Order: sequence, then structure tokens, then C-alpha cells
Amino acid sequence: MELIRAIEENAAELLLRMGAAGGGEQRDDKVRWTIGGSPIDYHNAVVAADLSDDEADLVIAESIKRFEANGVPGSWHVGPSMRPSDLGDRLLTAGFTHGGSEPGMAIDLTQLTDPSDPRPVLRIVRVRAADVLATWAATLAQGFGEGPKEAEWVAEVYGSEGFDDPWRHYLAYRDDEPVATATIFLAAGVAGVYFVMTVPTARRQGIGAAITLHALREARDSGIPYAVLGSSPAGRSVYESLGFKTYCEIDLYEWSSGVPAVDGGGASFPAQD
Repeated sequence: MELIRAIEENAAELLLRMGAAGGGEQRDDKVRWTIGGSPIDYHNAVVAADLSDDEADLVIAESIKRFEANGVPGSWHVGPSMRPSDLGDRLLTAGFTHGGSEPGMAIDLTQLTDPSDPRPVLRIVRVRAADVLATWAATLAQGFGEGPKEAEWVAEVYGSEGFDDPWRHYLAYRDDEPVATATIFLAAGVAGVYFVMTVPTARRQGIGAAITLHALREARDSGIPYAVLGSSPAGRSVYESLGFKTYCEIDLYEWSSGVPAVDGGGASFPAQD
């Protein structure tokens, strides 16, 4: 199914591009990975594989060697297109741990719905300058993933990438206080939704849904037909309220032997509203 392909490919392209910007080594043949460009396991990632049974265990072992050589935790993001079909079992046998699953979701952007009643009063801006990116990162650090550690790395990457397409970063203010972040990444013909986060003191007020809706409307109005994302369990209901539907599951397998464990559960996708 084309939407499943787009869900997997958009996330893969984001991780590969961020990893390259962070100085990570890249591989792109029967397996695609980016390793060494980030301190976060989620972003040192194997993102695609089309391997035979004989090749799979060798490549898994090679990925572990690359994680350890770079001194970083890492992960495999196993989606429905990856082969062989028993990759998950093989990763567990090799010493990876199952870090959970992310529902792969998508929406036809002509079908966006607005769940807000009443609508939160926000000023939402697109990030186009370094000082606003710094505010975006400081906001993200208040409640996303690895906190300041992750936010600082993400901001460094985004600063080096610039503020034009395929990147679209958004910052929401309420009463002149920054309260939420979101990023859109354009790849595989769709808009990928990432880094949706509402500061803890402003959650459960529809703010995460509002900034996501704003970003997706701009994507729709610029001619993008579909949006995709991977969600945490906590964010799933937020996205469903906008009209997203689940099309697949992406399983995360994590490697942290010999390096400090990093919780990848908030790394890229979920809404924290």
C-alpha cells in the first residue's frame, strides 16, 4: 500500500538526513542506516532492510559493531516492508530489547478535522531565524524525549540544515509565552509530523492538536496531499481527533550494551499534549 510505503520512507529519510547532518556514517544498499551522528538511540538507526535469511544475522552483528565503534546506543526501526519477516526475533536473539511499537498513521489532508471546542487562543509562527529556533529548542526541552540533551542536538542539526523546505518548524505562543512545538518534514511525497510537544503546564488543553492542525493546513495549502506520522500511545488519540488513521506498526528494537541507556520512547514522533 502506497501510504504504508510513505510512512516508512518519510521517517527513514528524516532519520538519515538528521544523522548525516550530525556527522553520522551512512549506509545505503540492502540495508539503510545512520550511526554515530546523535547521542540518542532512536536517531542512530537502521531504517530499512531487504535481506535474505543468510544475510540478516551478519548485518545485525555489523550494526552492533558500528554502534559500539561509535560509542552510541542504537536502534532498528522494523516496519512491514523489512525482510526477513523474523527480523524482530533475530534482533532479540542478538541482544536487542524491544522498545515498543509506534502506530504508523496517515491522513488525506482534504479530510482534516478541527477537534477544538473551544479553540485555544494561540499565536503560531514558522521558525525562520536562529533566535526563534533557540526558543523552539528551549520549549522542546521542557518535556520531550531526553529533555535538553535531545533538544540541543536537534536544534544544532536544524540550525545547520536551514529553515527552508523540506523543513518546516513551528512554535506556538499563548499570552506571549512559548507553549508548543511541531516540525513538518517533506519527503516521499508527503508531510511527516515530528516533535509535537506541549509544555507540561499547558497540556490537556488542545494546544498540541492546534499547532499540528496549523502546520498541516499549511502543508495542504502548499499542495501536499497526505500527512504521515508515527505516534506514541499517548499521542494517538490526539491524531485520531484530527482524522488520522492507523495503517501499520513500526517496532523499535534498541541496543545499549556498553553505553549509557537512552530512552527512545519520546524521540521523534509522539504528540505530548
